[in-house]
Amino acid sequence: MNTLFPKRFSLLKTYVLTFLSISLVIRLIFFFWSFSEIDFNILHLIRVFITGFFFDLGVISFFAVPFALYLLLFPKRFYGSLIDKMVIYFSYFLGILIFVFTFFAEITFWEEFKRRFNFIAVDYLVYTYEVVENINQSYPLPLLISGVVIITLILVFIAKKLHAFKDTFKNNDDFKVKLIPTLFWIAIMIIFSLFITNKDAEWSTNRYENEISKSGIYSFFAAYRNNELKYDEFYKTQNIDTSFAKAKKLVVTKQDSIYPIKRSIKHLVRNTDSLQQKPNVILICIESMSASFMQRFGNTKKITPYLDKLSNESILFTNAFATGTRTIRGMEAIVLSVPPTAGRSIVKRPNNDNLFSIGEVFKQKGYSRTFFYGGDGYFDNMNQFFGGNGFDIVDRGRGFLLGDNFKVKRTNINDDEVTFENAWGVCDENVYDKVIQQANLSHQKNKPFFNFIMTTSNHRPYTYPEGKIDIPSGTSRSGAVKYTDYAIKKFIEKAKKQAWFKNTIFVIMADHCASSAGRSELDIANYHIPVIIYNLPNENPKEIKKMTSQIDVFPTLFGYLNWTYDSKFYGRDIEKIEPKDERALIGNYQKLGLLKKDKVMVLGTVKTAHFYQWKKDKNTLKPLPMDTNFLTETISYYQTADYLFRTGGMKIENK
Repeated sequence: MNTLFPKRFSLLKTYVLTFLSISLVIRLIFFFWSFSEIDFNILHLIRVFITGFFFDLGVISFFAVPFALYLLLFPKRFYGSLIDKMVIYFSYFLGILIFVFTFFAEITFWEEFKRRFNFIAVDYLVYTYEVVENINQSYPLPLLISGVVIITLILVFIAKKLHAFKDTFKNNDDFKVKLIPTLFWIAIMIIFSLFITNKDAEWSTNRYENEISKSGIYSFFAAYRNNELKYDEFYKTQNIDTSFAKAKKLVVTKQDSIYPIKRSIKHLVRNTDSLQQKPNVILICIESMSASFMQRFGNTKKITPYLDKLSNESILFTNAFATGTRTIRGMEAIVLSVPPTAGRSIVKRPNNDNLFSIGEVFKQKGYSRTFFYGGDGYFDNMNQFFGGNGFDIVDRGRGFLLGDNFKVKRTNINDDEVTFENAWGVCDENVYDKVIQQANLSHQKNKPFFNFIMTTSNHRPYTYPEGKIDIPSGTSRSGAVKYTDYAIKKFIEKAKKQAWFKNTIFVIMADHCASSAGRSELDIANYHIPVIIYNLPNENPKEIKKMTSQIDVFPTLFGYLNWTYDSKFYGRDIEKIEPKDERALIGNYQKLGLLKKDKVMVLGTVKTAHFYQWKKDKNTLKPLPMDTNFLTETISYYQTADYLFRTGGMKIENK
């Protein structure tokens, strides 16, 4: 130990041990917090903590190296001088502060997502206003900050009582004595930089064990480096022409016809165009709305009374699945009708304008198109994405304006139109009032409209106007869900009084579920969302039990409207497909899956593929022998979607 930590390195030893100790405490917290989700096994328990220690050692090496280099190179004759003390005291305090702050942040992140830091944590660095306000409204921020500072000071005091500072300042260690420990930490840092990836912590079939095995800081920087993944570099591939040949068969129904373009899925969707209808369409995209919140799907809390009532008067998709776990993933699926792309959602990527979207189909049919959001649409690049694809924007508008190249209109939700606002934006009721206002203007122009509404109230900190429902604001997710339901009811009631109501369809759909966490690679039950089409002319209320993906909803709606149109969509009219062709495409940040009946193929980022049977009653995945045909189909969806986006094949002008 004296070889690795001579007296000059005493404080570094304390620093390392402090980090490893706090990391152990956090890992224990997460382990017991998630105990019910872990299939307990003593060997697995040991491996979780050995793997965790290994990654913690890698993390601390990146902090230890600059400290060790300072201790190595600082002249011996100046040990304990004023400048030496200032640098070391400040560096030690700052280093401990970073660790304590990070561990507090990990706990709040785990509470929300049941994961170590990932893409979301990286993205949140960009949108500091919304995130800081959300934290401030969700937690006692002054108390948390005070706690972080006090704990940091206590840990500095403990180091001082252990004489770590004194031993670091008062010693005669020369360059040679300090060289070995410095090289040791440099070697560990190089090994982790060149040979160790975050994927190496994923040794278990239980996702919770994998997450607990990781180190939060290492996971954060891994996500930062890999937030956009090139499919061909990370996932299983096959001949690209083979993938396109297969994909063409997958995206067309019997009535449709494919265009003879080699690397394209462009096809003609055929309907009885002479009977086409052109009602207004309003999409209510509900933030974090799991199907399990509704009484229709087994919930007993009665927190969605209106949606449950409305579902009996509508077309209800009982077996619909979101493609992802974030709002921008849902937007990608709904607007572009494509499988979840590897890494970042297309909403956040460069060159995502002028894409073939549902907005383009509405445009060709003579509709105006508007995106409504109660917060600042700068968040998550939403305004750039919708504006770049021809949508007018209505939002709270504090942030960046759209670029001059976007020939769209932006309307602000003004202060006098706001009765309640939190970190994420104005309450749903205020957004709906703005929608009615804008719909009335469109109706006066005798122009059909498509309005995409993104709600925000069903989001932490779960605050909403008091006195609307019987659950106090800010107390629980259940309250936010019930207020969301209440706001939709008030919106529909107000809409019924408008001249345009009888000729307006309401599509109500979640962007994603409230939680995607689970034991398995992909927790399938946590992708199950409600989809309702209300006020559809010439259609009686019914339930559609076919397995449906988010990407299928608008192609299905266009079928109900009898529209014939050119399409580059992967989604299909669910009413026209055979039971054997039912499927859902689901994914998270790195896993890409194809679900058919109770079978699911999962593609991973180190060119892995795992085939499972979904045990729906227990929501678990049972490994199965590989099915090569199923694998070929899965690759075809994802490889072609990635290829088309990267090569411009999704653009409008590439017809």
